[in-house]
Amino acid sequence: MNAIDFQQVTKLYGSTKALDNLNFTIEPDTITGIIGRNGAGKTTLLKTIAGFYPVSSGEVRVFSEDPFNNLRISNNLIFVDDNMVFPPWLNLAELLEASARFYPNWDKKLAKRLFEYFDFNPKQLHHHLSKGMKSTFNMIIGLSSRCAITIFDEPTTGMDAAIRKDFYKALLKDYIAHPRTILFSSHLLNEIDSILENILLIRNGTVALHETIDDLKGYAVGLRGKTGAIEKTTKGMEVIYVEDLGHDYTYSVVKDIYPEATWLEAKKLGIELSAVDTEDLCVYLTAKNKGGINDVFDRN
Repeated sequence: MNAIDFQQVTKLYGSTKALDNLNFTIEPDTITGIIGRNGAGKTTLLKTIAGFYPVSSGEVRVFSEDPFNNLRISNNLIFVDDNMVFPPWLNLAELLEASARFYPNWDKKLAKRLFEYFDFNPKQLHHHLSKGMKSTFNMIIGLSSRCAITIFDEPTTGMDAAIRKDFYKALLKDYIAHPRTILFSSHLLNEIDSILENILLIRNGTVALHETIDDLKGYAVGLRGKTGAIEKTTKGMEVIYVEDLGHDYTYSVVKDIYPEATWLEAKKLGIELSAVDTEDLCVYLTAKNKGGINDVFDRN
């Protein structure tokens, strides 16, 4: 049984398609990165999975059930983002106690240790915390709940680099000890690709790519060299991105689906081959133009 199943799902806001005929499945007990540019539909997708929104058409299943207004699903799912709202009259210690009563798999020891590690004041109120500390406290709730579906939507907003690293380590260690289905939306793909198993890349409400992180790292190859040699080599290829480097040099990214002999010939033409950074690749795949921002300045 899949943890999450989308079949031809469309979500409309008036005449705007936030999600456009989405089809994908996510297996249970995996960590999937939901990646895309601002406005791509990531949050709408995640809130649809969480049961916050009904779909306009198509079918969503979370553990074979429609998640919308589903108490059984909501009891086994947590949605963590920087807009989490808690009762303003409860201090942080009381919020942890209340969460323990709400989530059946709550790990009291983990919550206490993380709370102490990040040096929270038990008497402090959530709405008095800084943005980064709010995100850190929300992360403690998300991890300690041990929900079967755990959704982190841009959870590191305001966190400094050291705390983000601790968060990623804590998430991975707890996931290994207690596997569950984790969805992680972030703009910082290079920071989190070591903890991800799969990438779901969203572009304009559609699935641009759904691959394992290992397959994504070998998805494309970068070519750098004389413009004429690059154009000759890439003619007829599936080109993802092209950048004019000046002085008759070009950088091109193509899908790595061609035989080894192709790359040997490219090297003979003086072309330098290189791996493509996963974050850069996602940027290229979601760009409106193959030259990115350069197309704005290169037009006649």
